[in-house]
Amino acid sequence: MSTAVDVVDAIDTGLPVPEVDGVSRPFFAALDRGEFVLQRFPDGTWQHYPRPPEMYPPDNRPDFAPASGRGTVHTFTVIRQMGVPYFKERLPYVVAIVETEEGVRLMGSITDVPVDEVHIGLEVEVYGVRVAEGLSVPFWRPS
Repeated sequence: MSTAVDVVDAIDTGLPVPEVDGVSRPFFAALDRGEFVLQRFPDGTWQHYPRPPEMYPPDNRPDFAPASGRGTVHTFTVIRQMGVPYFKERLPYVVAIVETEEGVRLMGSITDVPVDEVHIGLEVEVYGVRVAEGLSVPFWRPS
């Protein structure tokens, strides 16, 4: 089910680096290796954002598992004003909530398509943008 994910280097570009902890590190590190993973429970359901497995009963703890890296735009907005230099240089751009094939929703930028062509239901695929050594964040593009 897992597919290889492209990773683009953006270290030293000014793209903000997310705050990463021991729970979320496997998600960002896998993306940096070209893999898209999400937390999956033993019964096959998925979740995102990553949460500590210890929050759940021992017989129902999620673990990171390969995911498809594909989804559809659930909702989006076009950003036309921004003060952060990295984003200001890319105006206008789209930020969307993407519903993955696994049923979880992630927020991320949509690229490689004119902003006027982004629409609810647009099929997208994930790719990684490396913001620090060993750490990539998810961006989305039309599939």
